[in-house]
Amino acid sequence: MNHQEKSSQDNVTEIIEFVLLGFADIPHLQWFLFGLFLIIYIIILMSNGTIFLITKMDPALQNPMYFFLANFSFLEICYVSATLPRMLMNLGAQRRTISLIACAAQMCFSLIFGATECFLLAVMAYDRYVAICNPLNYPVVMNHRVCIQLVTGSWTFGIPVQVGQTYQIFSLPFCGSKQINHYFCDIPPVLKLACGDTFVNEMLVYTVAVLFVMAPFLLILGSYSKIISIILKLPSATSQAKAFSTCSSHLMVVILFFGSAIIAYLRPNTRHSEGTDKMLSLFYTILTPMFNPMIYSLRNKDIIMALRKLLCK
Repeated sequence: MNHQEKSSQDNVTEIIEFVLLGFADIPHLQWFLFGLFLIIYIIILMSNGTIFLITKMDPALQNPMYFFLANFSFLEICYVSATLPRMLMNLGAQRRTISLIACAAQMCFSLIFGATECFLLAVMAYDRYVAICNPLNYPVVMNHRVCIQLVTGSWTFGIPVQVGQTYQIFSLPFCGSKQINHYFCDIPPVLKLACGDTFVNEMLVYTVAVLFVMAPFLLILGSYSKIISIILKLPSATSQAKAFSTCSSHLMVVILFFGSAIIAYLRPNTRHSEGTDKMLSLFYTILTPMFNPMIYSLRNKDIIMALRKLLCK
């Protein structure tokens, strides 16, 4: 009995690194996926970087709406860089191991950036609410100091909670398999490798997801319910279309990001959900950051004009 307990303890302490399986189940597509995700990463960096630059450089875009958009574009670059470079390295070099510390760091940063995105999208919805529902007081309510405070709060509010959650998860003993059936160190696949009862940790994940995902989402829904009610009361169809065009792009981004994130973190656990988890994670960590600049630029005349001026220089 003592020998079995000692062996179990040895198994727990032996795991100092994990193996990110990623897309190892389709070996014939490894180089195709490497090329595809490399192109996607370059598109994300260039498109979000361009929006960040033009919103900072163009005098016509110096207002709260584009200040938040600049921060959002920078956040998207940070968010995707927490996961995609490691996945590209795994696909290209076929070296799938990741140390315990690196795995914890990747999880922590992806959670922090994900929480920041939730809050920043809520702030952007509030900005549109004030602009449409209280336009006369908009310059006073959304002054530069308030904008700085809202952005700073979005970036920092989730840090202590997500650091604490990551620390709690990686304080668990790990034994047996060290293969993470995912392309990055996300909470559900890592928790599956932990020994013993993880009920408390799973409840904490749901609680944090409700606070950091559902609460901002409900605030956004509340803002847009007010916005839509105001728009429908406008006297002409032209006025309604113009008002709705200022927030339609943001609404599309909200649906893309929150839809996939809510399904990924708040749906019931199933035994055969690894493939679905990977697809949902691909959607909100990689595909959404790629689509966001296209949504904002294609549907925003100010962005298009600023981009044309930049290209003509």
